[in-house]
Amino acid sequence: MLRKLAGLVIAFLVVLSLASAVSADLSVGVKKGDWIEYLVTYTGTPGQGHDINWARMEVVDVQGTNISVSITSRYPNGSTEVFNSTLNLATGKLIDDFIIPANLNAGDTFLDQNLGNVTINSSDQQTYLGANRAVLHASTSQNTYVWDQATGVSVEGTSQQPDYTMHTIVEATNMWQSQHDYDFTPLLLAAAVLVFVIAGLAVYAMRHKKKATSKVT
Repeated sequence: MLRKLAGLVIAFLVVLSLASAVSADLSVGVKKGDWIEYLVTYTGTPGQGHDINWARMEVVDVQGTNISVSITSRYPNGSTEVFNSTLNLATGKLIDDFIIPANLNAGDTFLDQNLGNVTINSSDQQTYLGANRAVLHASTSQNTYVWDQATGVSVEGTSQQPDYTMHTIVEATNMWQSQHDYDFTPLLLAAAVLVFVIAGLAVYAMRHKKKATSKVT
């Protein structure tokens, strides 16, 4: 009896150790306050409740491999719906694979509790919101996915259903600088230097004029 109990304890410790090792290897690429917005379009006619045309996901909290998110969906009539959930990269609770482990490469796999192990098919460079990003690609029988490699966040996807096809693509985010987020810092610095130079020249000109006037008198 004691041997059986000892065996069960050892087996439990081994499983716990493996689970901890897997969690330690997972890289979380998002932080509290990160957000991303999507434009959603369709071919065909989606059923009621599936016809959202815009969505926003915000990271509310990050604790280890647990990522709490708030997802706001907007419908064609202008109404919105908010859904809160906690994703878990270790257990594969990813909802619709909005966020996966960061910094994966082609050939790597991650766990989705609904799909099992999902393999990254390929990686390349693509432009999203005016920024050149390294992205990852994967597909299933009904869906194709594109994720930002550094953050693990979905940037584009297609879902093929019997009555319609849904395409989702990133529209705005604060996780990287978009083409609309101009950095005016260099311009401001150049303007400050120019003002300083002009002021210096003006002071020099005034002093030189005073000296000339003094010599004349």
